[in-house]
Parts: sequence; C-alpha cells; structure tokens
Amino acid sequence: MKPAAVVCLVARREIAAKLRDKGFLLSTAFILVAVLASALLPVLLTDDSPTYDVGVVGVDAELEAAVQAQAEAAGAAVESEEIEAAIDGEQVVVDSALDSMLERILNAASAAVAAEQRLVEVGIDPAEVAQALSVPPLELVRLDADAERNAQRQVIAFLGVAVLYGLLILMGQYVAMGVVEEKSSRVVELLLSTIKPWQLLAGKVIGLGLLGLAQLLVVCVAGLSAAIAFDVVAVPGDAIGTMAQVIGWFVLGYAFYAAVFAAGAALVSRQEDLQSVLLPMITLLVAAFFVAITAAQNPDGLLARITSFVPALSPMVMPVRSAAGNVDWWELVVAVGLMLAAIAAVIRLGGRIYAGALLRMGGKVKVKDALAGN
Repeated sequence: MKPAAVVCLVARREIAAKLRDKGFLLSTAFILVAVLASALLPVLLTDDSPTYDVGVVGVDAELEAAVQAQAEAAGAAVESEEIEAAIDGEQVVVDSALDSMLERILNAASAAVAAEQRLVEVGIDPAEVAQALSVPPLELVRLDADAERNAQRQVIAFLGVAVLYGLLILMGQYVAMGVVEEKSSRVVELLLSTIKPWQLLAGKVIGLGLLGLAQLLVVCVAGLSAAIAFDVVAVPGDAIGTMAQVIGWFVLGYAFYAAVFAAGAALVSRQEDLQSVLLPMITLLVAAFFVAITAAQNPDGLLARITSFVPALSPMVMPVRSAAGNVDWWELVVAVGLMLAAIAAVIRLGGRIYAGALLRMGGKVKVKDALAGN
C-alpha cells in the first residue's frame, strides 16, 4: 500500500475505535451541555424589566363605604403578599419593606400627579409646561466605541479557549493511552512488521485530531446558535470570526501537543507509568490556560504580548488577544509562523523518540536511548 493509504487506514481505525468508546461520547455530551448552559444562564438569570403589583385606593371616591372597602382590600392584599404595596392617599402601605426601585417609581409618579393638580389649580395648562420642559437627552459620545464589541469577543474567545484547553488535554491523553495500550499488548510489534513507525504515528494523530476538530465544530455551532437565538451576542459576525480563530489555533495546538504526548507515551510500557511522563505536558497546558486568563484581563500587557509568540502558549493566548482587537496583522503572521516551525521541529524530534522507544519494553526508556535507537 502507498504510505498515504496506510496513514488513512490507521486514522480510520482510530476514529472507529473512539466512536465506540462511551467515555469519548460522554465527554462530548458534557462539553456540549456546559457550553449551552453558558449561553442560556445569562438569559435565565437576567431580569431587565421587573414588575410590581400595587394597589391604589381612590381617596376621592364618593361613598365612604366604598373607600373603606378598597382600603381594607388593599391592606389584605399586602398582608397576603398578593401585591408589594398599596397607595392610600399620601401613604404607601407595605408588609415589611419597600423595594428601593419601586419606592423611586411611586414617589416620582406621586410627584408628577401632585404637580399637575397644582398647575391646574393656578390656571396653568400642564401640557404647555410639559412641552416647555421636554428637552432632548444629551448626546452620548463613546470614546471607545468598540468597547462592548471587544468585551463580547473576549468572552467568546475565553469560552472557546476553555473548550480548546479541555480538548487538547483530552485528545493528547487519548493519543498517549493508545500508544501505551498498543505497546503493552505487543500489538505494536505486529503493526510495525507491516508499516513504518511514522505512518502509525501520523495515522493516530490525524485520526484523533479529526475527532477533536469535529467535537470543537459541534460545540461551537451549537453554542453560537444558542447565543444568537437568545440574543446573548450583539454582533453574530464577531462571534463567528472569534470562533474561527479558536478553531484554527486548535489545529495548530493539537499538531504540536499530539506529537509531544505520543513521544512521551512511547517511553513507557504500562498505563501506571503514563501520568508521570505526561505530567510536564499537562502542566504546560495548564500554565498556558492560566496565562490566557491573564491575557483576557490585560491583552496589551507585556506578559500577553510575549506569550502570544511562544509556540506552546500561543494557541491559548493569541485568540484572546485577537478578540480584544489589539493584535496587528504582522503579529498574527509571526505567531503562526513560529508555531508552524515549532510543530515541524516537534514532529521531527518526537517522531524519532517514538520510533526509537516504541519497541523497547520494560521500564521507562530514556530520551537519549530512544534517540540513539534510530
């Protein structure tokens, strides 16, 4: 078979195996639910237009009995908490306390009615006074007109980076566990009798990478659809552009970390030893995530600027900085170029470690011994 056909065959095997894995399907469902909840919670928890039930007693009623009946009914309604307050002449009757916003509304309404009555008493038309006092509001001039849009993009980028962080760790561990599983069961010996190590590595990385990309696409589409449907995002185009950057950086970040995880996993032969080998990679990803949080708070800071060019950190940091609108085009080009160079170097070095350590059984293989085995 041609090398490309072999790589595709290995990739299809990895995809088929993970699609039958309940853990993979549950993780996808969990991430999807978490993203949808982040889009729906602001709608459920926000109440921009509170309403109040207020009872009004007509003090000018002709029949005293009717006035008394209305007052008693209003008082009873307040006591039973059917209404928040009742207006009785110049008094506001409440059960225990009055909401501050409702108090301002009632006082403003009472003042407006009293003023209108006094104007009528002295022979002044309230409509003419209202017209004289009606002036247009002051024009609002925003010194930073894009502040709200930038804030929206930053929130979306941060959510996207959080999903990206989870997927990079998840997919990296899947790559590593697959390598150790094949190595410990001696299946790898059969595989390497017919295909080359780089073909096995490439197929594994590509197959799991396509699954991770599919996960990310599903989550992004579902999350953005929910956010747009419930008016959580003001400018859908900005949200789509931000998510497109997150997806692009996932591809670069996955290519970098997958090769590192695979090479590290090839150094051990048991699942029990895997975490000790993967700890430095996971620590690096955690550090990248926390740096991204810092960059979201201060995208123009020195730390954000420097780390957005560091290949191991840029997949997390650069989407957040770009979302704030503070990244020049040349910065993005340089960051992508450095990332591509780092991916090429890691794949070359990681491939050598992978090939040299894959058939070594027993304890943990040293990196220099794996390199010497090529």
